[in-house]
Amino acid sequence: MTVADHPPWTPSDAVGAALHVLRMSGTFYCSSDLRGPWGLRLPETPGCLWFHVVTSGTATIVVGDEVVTLSPSDVVLLPRGEGHELRSTDPPPRSPAPNVLTLPHTWYGERYATISYGGDGAPTTMICGAVRLEHPMAERLVALMPDIVHVPVSPLTARLHDTLRLIALEVEETRPGGEAVITRLADVLVVQMLRAWLSHDPSARTGWLGALADPDIGRALALVHADPAHEWTVAGLARELALSRSTFAARFTALVGEPVMAYVTRWRMLVAHDRLRAGDTTVAAVAGAMGYRSEAAFSRAFRRVVGASPGSVRPRARDEVELLGA
Repeated sequence: MTVADHPPWTPSDAVGAALHVLRMSGTFYCSSDLRGPWGLRLPETPGCLWFHVVTSGTATIVVGDEVVTLSPSDVVLLPRGEGHELRSTDPPPRSPAPNVLTLPHTWYGERYATISYGGDGAPTTMICGAVRLEHPMAERLVALMPDIVHVPVSPLTARLHDTLRLIALEVEETRPGGEAVITRLADVLVVQMLRAWLSHDPSARTGWLGALADPDIGRALALVHADPAHEWTVAGLARELALSRSTFAARFTALVGEPVMAYVTRWRMLVAHDRLRAGDTTVAAVAGAMGYRSEAAFSRAFRRVVGASPGSVRPRARDEVELLGA
């Protein structure tokens, strides 16, 4: 029997597609057992998304001038890896907040650890981590998120505890392959958090994110995202949606914020940039994969959208520039 290789979302589920393609590489995952008074400083981590889930007790997160108190099952995301502090909710004076990376950790592999810290006061347990998102869709998503995302307890955040329990079991049993299971479960955890935010925050239903959820425009975006090399036209996409060309074009521009073909080109260049940055292919191969018949035409479009030549974003080219002292 042959099983068809279909993506795990329907063509109209552009939000599902967006979450499915998030490529994450775990940078740091930590289960924390804390007792008040306590304070921790988490360093800035450019290009990463910090996440924190309070599993019991309470905590306070301080990001710049913003202070948020977290209760059990609350989720907080820092999409751009801002430096911040986590503290117990004890009254002043505030306890010292050492860099979390300088404290003793019990490591389970290279990317997952546990930590115990603090005094002899009220207990708090948390799951914290930083993940790197490595797909153009993720970069677009992160750019639209606020500096700090707080998702209060809800049915969706409550479900996180099923994933957290599985992570805890893997930590306790330390079986072969445990690190691989833990890091993949933590990736699932981040997707669950993003899904909770998309459902909770009204701002996540406007602009490009709102367009993803629109039954018609979301389906058009899903088609473009799934096959950027296809020779898409305004008329062709309108036919896919059974809409008139003018109606589709107007709705697309109103929701997405740019015309159809401008978005198609921008998306192709984002995908091309991602592939070139990975360094595992040539400019000519990427040009062909994006549907361009000539490398020169692709390079012109790439420079117009990205502001740099395709060759300059490849790792070898970047290394040569650094060696020359540029």
